[in-house]
Amino acid sequence: MQAGTGIAELIALEMSKQTGAPLEETRKKIWMVDSKGLIVRSRMESLQHFKMPWAHDHEPVKELVNAVKLIKPTILIGSSGTGKTFTKEVVRTMATFNKKPVIFALSNPTSQSECTAEEAYTWSEGRAIFASGSPFAPVEYEGKVFMSGQANNAYIFPGLGLGLIISGAIRVHDDMLLAASEALAAEVSKENFDKGLIYPPFANIRKISAHIAAKVAAKAYELGLATRLPQPENLVSYAESCMYSPSYRSYR
Repeated sequence: MQAGTGIAELIALEMSKQTGAPLEETRKKIWMVDSKGLIVRSRMESLQHFKMPWAHDHEPVKELVNAVKLIKPTILIGSSGTGKTFTKEVVRTMATFNKKPVIFALSNPTSQSECTAEEAYTWSEGRAIFASGSPFAPVEYEGKVFMSGQANNAYIFPGLGLGLIISGAIRVHDDMLLAASEALAAEVSKENFDKGLIYPPFANIRKISAHIAAKVAAKAYELGLATRLPQPENLVSYAESCMYSPSYRSYR
């Protein structure tokens, strides 16, 4: 559950940054469900501290599908480690009020995924925007092939770490994490979107990591947290020059 609240906090921060709305207001746009149902203010006395910012005014709701029907979310993110929680009824309900329901089944391993790629695409009649924590094979639905994205830490952490190193950042700021996510999003092309991908191909991870590192480093300099001075003129090129290349001599 703490993973879910961490995800929620970063989403709320980005929403606040993009819209100018106070963080307290953007948090109200995000609803959370735990093992006891929808997290609401009437449960405040029994909630763990990290759940409290996400307790909103609403009647108690026990089942996820009923919460979906009442809240009508545009995106569903699973991070509880409990498999098969995004049932056919849940996904179909999402598809009734969303033209493109966003379904993120992030729990690992595959057996614990909230739903499979095939289930998400089939139950939404090919309209879902799907990503998962575990890899899934391409899915064919009514003559169209969907390539689901894998929401993996490997997209962010190498570039984030490299950005911190090349800037000599003295600490990690939330804005650096947001800069990393924005840099990753910028690497997704229209061609990727047309194939159903919301993450760029992992085959381009070195290029992606260099661009993420550059954005993270730039944010460190902007915030006055960088110690490697002066700032390199081209941070992308500098990041690439600092990368390890696994090239080995042949001794035979």
